[in-house]
Amino acid sequence: MTDAEQKTGPATWRSPFAIAAVTLTPIALIGFIAARVGVGDTRKAAAPLRLQGLDTTGHFLVAVAVILTVATIGGLAARRLGQPSVIGEICAGLAMGPTLLGHTAPEAADWLFPAPVLPMVNALSQLGLVLFMFGVGRELTGVRVRNSTGQALLVSQASLLIPFAAGTVVALPLLGRFAGAGHRLSFVLFIGCALSITAFPVLARILMDLRITDTPAGQLSLLVAALGDGGGWLVLAGILTLDQGSGPTRLLVSALLAVVTVAVLLGPLRRVLARRWQPGSPEDGEHTERLHVTVLVLLTVGVTAASALTAAIGLHQLIGALLVGVAWPSGNQGVTAIADRVVGTVSPLLLPFFFFSFGLSINLGALSWNGTTLLALAALLFTAVVAKVAGPSLCAVLTGMPWRPALALGVLLNARGLTELVVLQIGYQAGIIDQALLGILTIVALTTTAMTGPLLRRVGFVPPPRSPVGGDREPRRQESSDRLHRESAAGPERM
Repeated sequence: MTDAEQKTGPATWRSPFAIAAVTLTPIALIGFIAARVGVGDTRKAAAPLRLQGLDTTGHFLVAVAVILTVATIGGLAARRLGQPSVIGEICAGLAMGPTLLGHTAPEAADWLFPAPVLPMVNALSQLGLVLFMFGVGRELTGVRVRNSTGQALLVSQASLLIPFAAGTVVALPLLGRFAGAGHRLSFVLFIGCALSITAFPVLARILMDLRITDTPAGQLSLLVAALGDGGGWLVLAGILTLDQGSGPTRLLVSALLAVVTVAVLLGPLRRVLARRWQPGSPEDGEHTERLHVTVLVLLTVGVTAASALTAAIGLHQLIGALLVGVAWPSGNQGVTAIADRVVGTVSPLLLPFFFFSFGLSINLGALSWNGTTLLALAALLFTAVVAKVAGPSLCAVLTGMPWRPALALGVLLNARGLTELVVLQIGYQAGIIDQALLGILTIVALTTTAMTGPLLRRVGFVPPPRSPVGGDREPRRQESSDRLHRESAAGPERM
């Protein structure tokens, strides 16, 4: 017998005894003691055999799985219907609230989403919102249109001011019926602000889906939406400050603090980010990964801290996240990649929780569809579409753009989508509008976003979708796209 066999033989022979010593014997001892203690214990009656109920953590995990699943299905269904996925996700959020699930199966809704779980879901939704606004800020800084700055400024003013003015007019007869507990002037100004919003991220997705991002009209719409939404958020901050009943001194202090915050974020912070963090060398992969993790954590901390800071000085917390997005350097490949990772992965994963939280605050089935409600819906929808489409379109024609791309520009700016829902929730939580008007304006936001693609095809700016049968549609689509490029690009030459 070799030395190896002499060493392994006793270990092999003793292994059953080792297993019994360290496993079977303790288990048997535990079972014996448990049986002895359990005999004669009558403090609790034996419960019938049934599934163990979930605790709060279990219900939260079930809620997360259900919300993400339903939102994904809704987004896929919307894409199949030729709509942006956000439309389906919003509808899914509404369906999980009292509008559908709470109405048809209230017991299932209470079991899936009990009251202790709702604050957890709301916390995820707020984190998703601030990261979403960070992404909006980054996209705003990335929009560039050559030789169109003056035109973009004029069209953005028309896109913001004309619907704003029209909204204040239509808000006057709604004061007595749909105003919340806030200031009457805040209500009128808020309606104007809500009707002037363009959903910049949804607009970018629509342009990509329709393959018109690189057209002059598509690029101009992005720049106009960026300028208009920036002004709209500033106006909304002023409306919220007015609604809080602040005096002139408080307004002045808030304005001064806001200016200081913007200066710090867009000045020193931007320079530090651009200079401090550079991508590591390819040979130093571990160091680069550690650096990316550090910047990722600091990005999240910066976004949340800036959101808390702007909330503390009287602005809305989303303004802080927007400013951090604008301050984030675009020339640094390392930090840009990290920001893309956050916006592209974390934000879409958390936004469905906002749609769910928003859906809980609305019960479209409880709306009283009487003459007043129908007239309010018709007036708001008509005003929103006509003012948002006609105002920018007319301004674009007057600045030299042909009528077809100009009309398409107005149709694109009419998409309100997710940004509108965020604004509406802010107004509802501040008590500026009541729940009925929240539901009506939600329908307006969904309708104006859903009509964008069909209206673009109606005016001939976008060709019909390619038929699944037959192969002659793609050359026609390319030919039509080339024609639209030439037609919209000819605008400045006609001035």
